[in-house]
Amino acid sequence: MDYTTIISAQQLAEIVHNDDVRVFDCRFALKDPQGGLKNYRAGHIPGAQFADMDTQLSSPMTETSGRHPLPAADTFLAQLRAWGVSNSTQVIAYDDISGAFAARLWWMMRWMGHTRVAVLDGGLQKWTDSGQPLSQEEASYPSGDFSGRANTDWVLDIDSVAAELDAGNITLIDARAADRFTGKDQKTDPVPGHVPGANNLPFGGNLTQQGIFQAPQVIRERFEPLVAAKSIDQVVNMCGSGVTACHNLLAMEIAGYPPTRIFVGSWSQWIRDSSRPVATGDS
Repeated sequence: MDYTTIISAQQLAEIVHNDDVRVFDCRFALKDPQGGLKNYRAGHIPGAQFADMDTQLSSPMTETSGRHPLPAADTFLAQLRAWGVSNSTQVIAYDDISGAFAARLWWMMRWMGHTRVAVLDGGLQKWTDSGQPLSQEEASYPSGDFSGRANTDWVLDIDSVAAELDAGNITLIDARAADRFTGKDQKTDPVPGHVPGANNLPFGGNLTQQGIFQAPQVIRERFEPLVAAKSIDQVVNMCGSGVTACHNLLAMEIAGYPPTRIFVGSWSQWIRDSSRPVATGDS
């Protein structure tokens, strides 16, 4: 069976030791760059490899980029092969906050043309809650031969976002928490607020109180008012740095929508240029 969106802890336990499965620990802490690796070494799903948000799922920041630019496609392709990923590999990503970071790897695999990839629903907590073991052994595998290619049509750059917004051609969905979007949170972002014209659908709304994804119909009802405003191919997702936007992209796929585009630079790139307009409040 192929898993292409989410996988339960029970389902993962049944396949975790299969030769064609690669599991990735995507835990990350913005204020502690080494925190994810420390947590991985303290205990992770057996066989899992660590995927570092800053150095493996992103390229270094530049003077004009957002906080987590995409790595060059050939660089990421080489990383996937080094991790032992081939075209037929079932990839599973997890974290400890219900997929907020794991979805970045999910989306990057899809961006590279690999569809056999899923996020552990409920993350590491659901794994341990179901009685599954943790390991401190750092896994490695023979090199893979993945041969994917990046889909450049899925990514919208900052100048295109600005132009398309001005022309009224896109529906921009910001996945950040409401207090960051409105500017009430004055501490997290160097400049509080949001891109004028953007809509706020915080990624946390994709989840139940138990930290697993809502039913597809519930998610669809959440996105439909914005999706219906224009055509689905005019929807663009963003967040703070192109990470939690992927959670909304995953949720939309669970709900049955076709792939939509992402503004990877997101808010952290938008505010690098002080001449760009900033909005606060709910709209």
